[in-house]
Amino acid sequence: MTLPDGLRLRRAHPQDLDDVMWLEHASFPTDAWSASQMSGELYSPHGYYVVVETTEGGAPTVVGYAGLSSLAGNPVADVQTIAVAADQRGKGIGRVLFTELLDEARRRGVHEVFLEVRADNPVAQAMYTAFGFERIAVRPRYYQPDGVDAWVMRAELPHGATDGPGPIGQEALDG
Repeated sequence: MTLPDGLRLRRAHPQDLDDVMWLEHASFPTDAWSASQMSGELYSPHGYYVVVETTEGGAPTVVGYAGLSSLAGNPVADVQTIAVAADQRGKGIGRVLFTELLDEARRRGVHEVFLEVRADNPVAQAMYTAFGFERIAVRPRYYQPDGVDAWVMRAELPHGATDGPGPIGQEALDG
């Protein structure tokens, strides 16, 4: 999976907090994470956050982000969040972000990935299902203040890590 021209995937940095928070509030107006929660995620040694940003037309702009959490040596990981700017949806950005999270999970030796998704978000549900995730439970009224249920979804990852560094790691090696 590749990104459209003019976009690039890279590892998120704590300096991305303002851009990520702008997109967080635009994407999740009623239940956005706080800046302190997101900052904790970006600094966490257990987290792996990536962004997609524009590379044309001046200063880069973050148009998508996603995060994974897994403790070292733990065969389980959780997708923490994923968001794409409204004007960039439908271009495959979410699939690229999600693929990178799953690739990182494999690199970490993870065998099982979990996530929660809003019960009223069929587009995201369809993407996760296409990646082999299955709904295993429902958390009633999980998303507040809306009171929307969360689907808990799970997928097993094939055993065996991916070969070598991922595209983000390779970028660092090439640079």
